[in-house]
Amino acid sequence: MATLMAELAIGLAKMVVEGTLNRAQVAIEQEARMRRSAKSDMLYITLEFEMIHSFLDVANQQRVMNNLVKTWVKQVRELAYDVEDCIEFVVHVGMQTRWWFRIIPNCAGPKTFLLEEAVQELEELRARAEELSKCYLRYNHITDSEPMLFRLQQHASGSTAGGAIVLDMLIRARDAPIRDLALLITKKDDQDLQVISVWETVDSDLGTTSIIRKVYNDPSVVSYFNCHAWVKIMHPFNPHDFVRSLMAQFSANSCDQRQRATIGMHVLTKMQGTQEDQLFDELEQLITNKRHLIVLEGLSNMVEWDAIMAFLPNMKNGSWIIVSTQRFEIASLCIGHSYQLTELKRFSAEHSVCALFKEVGRNNPSFPVLNHMKKELEEVILRCGGLPKLIIAIADSLATQTVTLMDSVHSLNHKFMHHLKNNVGHHGLRDLFSWMHSHIHSCPDSLKPCIFYLPIFPQDCKLRRRRLIRRWIAEGYSRDNTTESAEENGEKQFSDLLGMGIIQQPSEKLTTAEPGDTRMVSCQVNGFMHEYIISSRLEENFVFELGDNSALTTRRTGRHLVILTSWDRDQTVFESIDFSRLRSLTVFGKWKSFFINWNTDMRVLRVLDLENAFGLKDHDLERIVQLLGRLKFLSLRGCHELSRLPSSLGLLRQLQSLDVRDTGISVLPKNITELKELQYIRAGTGPASYGLRCRAGVQVHGCVSRLSALHTLGVVNIGASGGLTITRELKLLTQLRKLGVSGVNRKNIKDFLSTISGHVHLESLSVQLDKGNEGCLDDIVLPCENLRSLKLYGLGDKMPIAAYSRYMSEYVQSNTKLQKLDLEMNTSKKIDIEFLAMLPRLCVLRLQVKQQLQDDKLHFYAEMNGEELVTFKKLKILEIACSSSELHVAFGSKSMQNLELLKIDCSSALYQLSGMNNLSELKEVFLKGTNDEAIRAEFASHLASHPRQPVVKLEEQLPRSS
Repeated sequence: MATLMAELAIGLAKMVVEGTLNRAQVAIEQEARMRRSAKSDMLYITLEFEMIHSFLDVANQQRVMNNLVKTWVKQVRELAYDVEDCIEFVVHVGMQTRWWFRIIPNCAGPKTFLLEEAVQELEELRARAEELSKCYLRYNHITDSEPMLFRLQQHASGSTAGGAIVLDMLIRARDAPIRDLALLITKKDDQDLQVISVWETVDSDLGTTSIIRKVYNDPSVVSYFNCHAWVKIMHPFNPHDFVRSLMAQFSANSCDQRQRATIGMHVLTKMQGTQEDQLFDELEQLITNKRHLIVLEGLSNMVEWDAIMAFLPNMKNGSWIIVSTQRFEIASLCIGHSYQLTELKRFSAEHSVCALFKEVGRNNPSFPVLNHMKKELEEVILRCGGLPKLIIAIADSLATQTVTLMDSVHSLNHKFMHHLKNNVGHHGLRDLFSWMHSHIHSCPDSLKPCIFYLPIFPQDCKLRRRRLIRRWIAEGYSRDNTTESAEENGEKQFSDLLGMGIIQQPSEKLTTAEPGDTRMVSCQVNGFMHEYIISSRLEENFVFELGDNSALTTRRTGRHLVILTSWDRDQTVFESIDFSRLRSLTVFGKWKSFFINWNTDMRVLRVLDLENAFGLKDHDLERIVQLLGRLKFLSLRGCHELSRLPSSLGLLRQLQSLDVRDTGISVLPKNITELKELQYIRAGTGPASYGLRCRAGVQVHGCVSRLSALHTLGVVNIGASGGLTITRELKLLTQLRKLGVSGVNRKNIKDFLSTISGHVHLESLSVQLDKGNEGCLDDIVLPCENLRSLKLYGLGDKMPIAAYSRYMSEYVQSNTKLQKLDLEMNTSKKIDIEFLAMLPRLCVLRLQVKQQLQDDKLHFYAEMNGEELVTFKKLKILEIACSSSELHVAFGSKSMQNLELLKIDCSSALYQLSGMNNLSELKEVFLKGTNDEAIRAEFASHLASHPRQPVVKLEEQLPRSS
């Protein structure tokens, strides 16, 4: 474990040094007016850091564990942070200081004084860099004569008394996926060749191969297929060897168990004497005439897949192929439907609870733990991160305790990693830590700061993807390069961490995108990874928090401060902290004015995240803007007591991200156009009382087109912001990827459409029509070829995109990228539903109809010549809201075969649902606008015969995301 944390620390140091190098080089190039001495200092530091970066690149494992190196790396990282902060300060002050202020000191005022201070600090940092280099050489010379400073101790992993229990529980906990897989491949309703991809993201210790093997050997599966084979793909791939292996297994597996040895020798002899052409012909005959099951283990690239599929064409005889691979993209590309991608990576939350509770109760059947201790036990499960071996080991340990059980569970929750490191009963987990070591050791250095950063958020926090990525960008962890923007690199880093299992989708959330698309709305840090990093973060002086047990101490300092809801807001404790190097402040719960005032020195703070904090007033925000001039990220989302942004907002010249959504702020000040670095603006007051997710837009005045780096903007009320003027300004923002507008009416609709027609990068568009302008989009074709998300609120009785169905339906079906669609309409017609049904990539549909429907019917299917078509092929989430007093909703037998979540607004309508059993993948029904248990029970009774037994939940039962 120490090795892993040391490597993470080196990775973090390398990224900080690299970021400082980049910033120094840019500063040297851009700041021609900088003092010659400052330039000299910066050049020296740059050269020194280049050598340090090279050293960190070649540091081997022995050096990583050398205490001298560990201390030196920590000092390097701290110096790099300080240098980067100083450089940004020099450039920031220099940009605001005219050249004549430097020539005439008496007229220079405070800015020149600040510049003098920054240049002096740079000289001190150069001296630190020189001394750091000499210090390492001096002590390294002493230690070179010593023997190896550290030796890894290897412990033989012996068998444990609970081994049989562990195996038994693993099998029982995984019964459900085994059954599901076996039932899936023996379904007789489709004769096409089917492919299942199994994404194996961890080592075989978690049982992936054994699950597939159990299905492969299941008697019902064996009897269903005429021939079956399990082939491990060898590298490099040889097609002739592959065919021979396939034929040998087909022949051997078709005989009786007692005859296999004899038949196997016969087959081997026959293979050696058979011409290759004859062997290929025999394989073709078998594939053509026999129903077969083939498992391909270890597929690593699509070249192999294409070569294999040349031998396994679709003969429409009910055959199946199971692909096992450790690469997500390969798993995705091998399949035709996203629901066939199975992740066998960790226990689900339900299986985790089952495994732990059963084992704890095994030796204590009469001990009443499962009810009054359920919450604390579930907290232990959360910390295990769903890792079966860890859950079973802890459960096995707790099962031997009776009187001390409650104390042990409580202690586990407060000192989780301490128990795992020091409890002799957990020595069997060493291979788990070894896997974790290799898992993270192989990840690129660019990811390691992102990993260290994750424990800023509490373990049970559901955080938005964009919130995390925008913070990474502000911290310098996601940066521009020659081929990709910082945003694109941030998305890639998020995808990598998701693929590694370090962050994961919350268990109650459903994937709403196509395979390979990781742009989920919210995520959660893996519980075990969260605990692991927290256990060493104080040592690295990186993240520190104020929580339950925060007492007065002089040792509390770091780069990132988290204030938890549970902290008692003790001002004395707060004022004892050194904030001079603080880079980010994150507040959960109540805001207090003393957090940021004239006495707190947070001069280098670049991230202030107050999302959903309460108690923040307008005067607090004014003081924040005046004191924190180097902010790059400011989130005030959900701070409902704010009513305006201060006029001094223009002072935040380095601000990149501003989020004031769900506040009382209705106007963006004119001087926001001075923030040339601004890339991301989210605004708009809370959702309307009747509507899906539409928000009232904010007024924007001034030359918004000056914000040339802006790629996300919304929601802007173009009707209240000058109409023609604002649409012309928006037209010049050529980098826009995401745009939300309200106040659209007949007067400005043409200008608005002209504006968005030129935005070739636009991927997300939200449009809200003014009341009384419902028909202004009728018969208008929106430019939605590149859109992934489209939200239209306030429509009449026509959908503008439905115009495509008359003119360009084939083009839309083959080219549209639309995955998410929100529609608020007066009424809906059959042609609208038929058009939506044929959108090939649609994953999420939210439909609200505000007026009485004709015949009070809403049919989600389409027919042609009396035959029902396969429709809504990829839809996973459907949300319905209607004002009809009683609405009949019907689902066809070939419609929405991948639907997993159905949300129904029961606040103003009663629903009659038919065809629910046709929704074969339905997992959950969520009832909004009611907390009536009788309504929930009635819905549940209608689903009693559904093969998947979907869960029916009321609105208050759904967890909220941060």
